[in-house]
Amino acid sequence: MEVAEVVPKFTEAFPFEEFNPMQREVVPALLEGEENVVASAPTASGKTALAELAICRTLQEGGTALFVAPMRALTNEKESEWERFEELGYSVYVVTGERDLNPRRAERADILVMTPEKTDSATRKHDSRRYSFIRDVDCVVIDEVHLLDSEKRGSVLEVTISRMRRLCDPRVVALSATMPNVEDVAEWLDAPPENTFEFGDDYRPVDLHSGVETYTHGDNSFADKYRRLYRALDLAEPHIRDDGQALVFVSSRQDTVQAAKKARDEIGERDIPVGARGDYDFHNDAKELQNDTLRKSVLDGVAFHHAGLSKADKDKVEQWFKEDKIQLLFSTSTLAWGVNLPARCVVLRDTKLHDPLEGEVDMSPLDILQMLGRAGRPKYDDVGYGWVVCDRSEADKYRRLLEEGKEIESRLDEDLDAHLNAEIAMGTIRGLEDVMDWLETTFYYVRAKNNPDEYDFESLRERVRTKLNRLVDRGFVETGEDLSVSGSPLGRLASKFYLRMETAEQFHEVAQQDEVRTSDILQAVADAAEFDSVSARQSEREAVNSVLVGQETGDLEAGPRKVLAILHSSMTGATPGELRSDAWVITQNALRLLAALRAFLERFDCPQAANLASRVEARIEHGVSDDAVGLTAIDGVGSGRASKLAQEGLATPADVRAAGVDGLVDAGLTSGVAEQVLGSASDLPRAKIEWGSFPSEVAQGENDMREVVVRNAGDGRTVGIRVTVNGVEMTETTTYLDGETTVPVGVFGGTDDEMEYTVEVVFPDLPLVPTTDSRTVQVE
Repeated sequence: MEVAEVVPKFTEAFPFEEFNPMQREVVPALLEGEENVVASAPTASGKTALAELAICRTLQEGGTALFVAPMRALTNEKESEWERFEELGYSVYVVTGERDLNPRRAERADILVMTPEKTDSATRKHDSRRYSFIRDVDCVVIDEVHLLDSEKRGSVLEVTISRMRRLCDPRVVALSATMPNVEDVAEWLDAPPENTFEFGDDYRPVDLHSGVETYTHGDNSFADKYRRLYRALDLAEPHIRDDGQALVFVSSRQDTVQAAKKARDEIGERDIPVGARGDYDFHNDAKELQNDTLRKSVLDGVAFHHAGLSKADKDKVEQWFKEDKIQLLFSTSTLAWGVNLPARCVVLRDTKLHDPLEGEVDMSPLDILQMLGRAGRPKYDDVGYGWVVCDRSEADKYRRLLEEGKEIESRLDEDLDAHLNAEIAMGTIRGLEDVMDWLETTFYYVRAKNNPDEYDFESLRERVRTKLNRLVDRGFVETGEDLSVSGSPLGRLASKFYLRMETAEQFHEVAQQDEVRTSDILQAVADAAEFDSVSARQSEREAVNSVLVGQETGDLEAGPRKVLAILHSSMTGATPGELRSDAWVITQNALRLLAALRAFLERFDCPQAANLASRVEARIEHGVSDDAVGLTAIDGVGSGRASKLAQEGLATPADVRAAGVDGLVDAGLTSGVAEQVLGSASDLPRAKIEWGSFPSEVAQGENDMREVVVRNAGDGRTVGIRVTVNGVEMTETTTYLDGETTVPVGVFGGTDDEMEYTVEVVFPDLPLVPTTDSRTVQVE
């Protein structure tokens, strides 16, 4: 079955000429029918071609295809791979959280590539112009649908696909590694039996021999890593000596580097023949690597691969491994889900990993099976060898996993209240009957129906009804007299920012306080439920305590104290070395929570509190001082430029405008950058308070009503204006200010000898320092 005969218009989109036996069986279902398709097949058996065939069918009919990739690193990879479709005149557009969305490009794209999380976000906002493109998808291809069983991400994929099907009813093509209960997935997606394919290990291009090897666990976790590393090298050595290659998976980016360094020394000690130092061209190419450690390592036949490397370095490592210039490669699990990079021998050195948000956790069974599936090089090997290295006490657990596989379970029950709230906030659930209809569209319902004892199917509807009642009692959902349900402001904000219900309640409580301080904001975020599994290792506690000396910490536990310390140190750009390994992940999550808390303060408190949260958020993101934080509101000014400008005495956007291009160049910016920064600073909103004929004195017992003018000399923006007298609030108003507005101020002769009137203007969604001005009135 040749590609040119099956899809002649798309021959150039495929990197091969003939479909393999597995692909041939699925071709009719993909190309001749309209119904949904589910295919489960071993790793490296050619599932990507099935995705591409489904996309070809959609494009041929003038439709739009959405490819849901399991992780962000793979969306970028598909963008590169599918330049083949671009060359045929079709547009491919990747939508991820790390890129600014271009709605026009998304709307015109023929192939969209997104993660489950970004698809979830887009479907939640489908009625906005920005994300309306998601309603026009004709076919959804789910890569690695067994991700449904992922603890962190499975429920997101599940509810998103169910929502897509209600939203625009696309054709669904779901692809998976081998899983015992593929029929459950097919039933969920309404794929008929003739469109449900389960290919066993006999369809693997290379047989897989897998097993478990044990080591003796010691008291020192650092030493244990090396015990496991030597065990991994014992397993890999015979294959490397026999001109094979080995791929060793470890738990973190840092571990890939450290393991590669140690392995180089050990390989030298064992006199294992590896490396290509005599290859002059390879030697020259290696000099172009950006990573210094990698540059030295590859010449000895040892390399490492992780998401933190530059794309150029990763591409070279992958190319050289395929060309057999690298015999031993250390990697994180990312490589197992994406690049087709098989090795004769695959070893999992680590079965546990340190998660910044969860502490030490077991590696997912899905990840383990996915990694082992990389064993065996088609066309080069008759058999692949995959090994799990673990402590003796866990050997039986992993042997069962290798022998029996892993049934795919639903993870929806773990976050059911949050997902139910989201559907109600969007308006897709408007009553109790809608709740039950929605429930029946989920994989959770299908799995419970087919496994009633495990899921307690008899009480399922009652449990969901109880969840709904609790959402009502807690204020997330409002009910009508006709038993309708709708999202409250609290529920809508919780959904918009993907908050845990406990966190939303906590933020709501903060917004009810009489006065919100910086310490309140930081403690609320540090104590959020999203961080409830963060742990502080013994080695980190001294650093945490040193950062928090003199700071308000409340009665936080050790984990939240660690988060609080990271937030405080991020504000000054001086995070202690002991905290840096977890700081990036924790800070990124904290920034999302801070944006949410700002919205809570703006909705339930006042613009001044929201503005304070904006400034805290900007300081944590950019590591700048409080007096210079306003600089970060200028497009093109991040942490580096903000610090440089502040050091030169330009601490505010007003200072930047006053300096002009010449002053900015004198402060160290190039003329081109200086012009851009000045233009952006000039566009920022800026408040000016004009008192007019405001009196300087008033007779005791008299009242006089005056008007103060507030002008905005920049772009229009929402402002909060507050008037206080001797520190007591008189009026507070929020308005969109594009030009000017007047504020009535009552001047009265009270019992005090002197009255100080203060007008404060803030921009709640910008980290600009408030504009304040005062007038003193003598009471005669």
